[in-house]
Amino acid sequence: MTVEVGKEAPNFTLDNQDGEKITLSDFRGKNVVLYFYPKDMTPGCTTQACDFRDNYSQFKDTNTVILGISPDPIERHQKFIDKHDLPFPLLADTTHEVAEEYGVWKLKKMFGKEFYGIERSTFIIDKDGIVQKEYRKVKVKEHIAQTLEDVKELS
Repeated sequence: MTVEVGKEAPNFTLDNQDGEKITLSDFRGKNVVLYFYPKDMTPGCTTQACDFRDNYSQFKDTNTVILGISPDPIERHQKFIDKHDLPFPLLADTTHEVAEEYGVWKLKKMFGKEFYGIERSTFIIDKDGIVQKEYRKVKVKEHIAQTLEDVKELS
């Protein structure tokens, strides 16, 4: 299954930082900002998470839930949340099954080496479970402001 704007978002169940099962379809009736990021505690991922944190109340005011997904294990997610006081769940996609389903598990290059990893991406899913926006190859700067603006249009 591929993700398409205007189509239903692929459902999934993953463990959050507390080991609780989180299922996307449980959030029907709310908008969801689903963001995939490469790795906890790295500079770009920390900036992105903290930007979502700093704008969390504005997202909440638009009936929007924020869910972050990376291949990191739940223990690392918990440390990341504790260190940066993140008010939203981080989900562990250690097998990158969900990342593959959303088309964000990509071959990457860094320092001449090739490896597979998450391509920073965000999806806005409306209260009916339909993908309204997708952002691929996200640049962290200004991304949260754009995402918030787009979510406000759904409210």
